Amino acid sequence: MRRQVGLILIGLGAFFLTLAPLVRFYVADRVVVAPLNRYEVTQLESKNSTYFDEAQLKLKTGVTLLAKNTVRGDVRANTNDDDIAVWDSTTNVYDTADPDKPIQIQGFRIAFDRRTSRLVNCCGAHVDGNGGVRMSGYGLLFPIANVQKRDYDFYDMTTKQTAPMRFNAVEEVQGLTTYRFTQAVPLTKTSALDVKMPARMLGLPAKAGDQKVDRYAEAYNTVWVDPRTGIPVKHRKNVRNTLRTPDGKGAMIIAQADLITVGKDQRSLVDMADGKALQINSVRVYVPGAAILIGLALLAIGAYVTFTRPEPPPPATPRRPDGKFGDTPPSAEPTPESH
Repeated sequence: MRRQVGLILIGLGAFFLTLAPLVRFYVADRVVVAPLNRYEVTQLESKNSTYFDEAQLKLKTGVTLLAKNTVRGDVRANTNDDDIAVWDSTTNVYDTADPDKPIQIQGFRIAFDRRTSRLVNCCGAHVDGNGGVRMSGYGLLFPIANVQKRDYDFYDMTTKQTAPMRFNAVEEVQGLTTYRFTQAVPLTKTSALDVKMPARMLGLPAKAGDQKVDRYAEAYNTVWVDPRTGIPVKHRKNVRNTLRTPDGKGAMIIAQADLITVGKDQRSLVDMADGKALQINSVRVYVPGAAILIGLALLAIGAYVTFTRPEPPPPATPRRPDGKFGDTPPSAEPTPESH
């Protein structure tokens, strides 16, 4: 019976030792991925902003803008390949003084590898309905659980071009140690407009008459990223949109803002990152480590029980002639009689 118990313990120990690498290299590879069904709403605020009110044909300054961004995963977009995630993003920009009338609406769809976070061109990816764009680099996430202190190429949805996101420093956001990256998006023509603008609004003499203009954009983006998970927990987007004449002599600002993720959403993103980091550490460290310790302990106990002999019981104590246990007392010798 003792040997059987020992062999069972040895078998359990071997099972746990086999379980450790299985969890670390097989299960982790399927758990440490971007989700298919992501849903997230964040807000960015910019004070002392400027924008051109097309309805009033007036440039408004000193206003507070609020950008509401919604990211929603489309689980049904790519049912043939679970390695690809498809997310839709919509951003509505409002003047807080008139929140019922959005100033700008931008929407895009990205498809990316769930393990590396790199963009792929499939599954209806588009920017503002333009499905002909070719995306490259990274989109909304950094590499899952593997963010390094180096530069990454990120695709800018406004200019439809890739620009490097450069590592700057290690900083704390809401108690979380993050990596700070910055991206400079150069002045880029984004569209040619069919409308003409009065010369005086473009800084030209009134006698120049109405001028044909093109739309340009430039930005300086900053992202604070949780290096454990690749989740950005704070954004800062310093953007500037202008209308310019083809010869570049006339120009006017139509939007200028310094948008920063509001505090409550920073805390929410930090909580999300902490939860994901715990999940990653569980399958990469905690569960495999515990399985190894348990397996080694069971092997040691099983080997001891199987290969060691129990000590023999002590010999039985003999019964004395008088019926009691113990050594037989020596025979009483007769004493010499007194004469």
